[in-house]
Amino acid sequence: MTISDLPTLNASLNAASTVLLLLGYRFIRRQRRDAHRNCMLAATVTSLLFLASYVTYHVWRKKYTGSAHTEFVDPAWFKPIYRTILATHLLGAMSIVPLVLVTLWRALRGRFEAHRKIARWTWPIWLYVSVTGVVIYLLLYHIFPQNSGLVPP
Repeated sequence: MTISDLPTLNASLNAASTVLLLLGYRFIRRQRRDAHRNCMLAATVTSLLFLASYVTYHVWRKKYTGSAHTEFVDPAWFKPIYRTILATHLLGAMSIVPLVLVTLWRALRGRFEAHRKIARWTWPIWLYVSVTGVVIYLLLYHIFPQNSGLVPP
């Protein structure tokens, strides 16, 4: 695996988080608390692995290319749409870390009523961030491939 593989790994981790979040929701709706807990803990671990990989990639990219991010250039007509998706993704990503920590803490402490109240906010934002992370990857690397500035492996 090279540094150039990390965007694909990151998208895969986001996709895995999406599946785990959907399964966790389904399990809690069916009163399968142990399965819900396991899915949500797995989604947390998957998201932490994503965060470590994401930071690694962007620190490395900044060091070797001078820019931490791949800029969306073409097609120009899609750039405002891409930037809207990216902006909402980033706002959600910044808010989700403390929300997940509080939600998880309340569940682990057995404060399930308080857990439920915040989870109603945490879950849809977390799901949105996971899904849009995959969408951003697809847009940058597959649908409208941008020049990443990285030397191909």
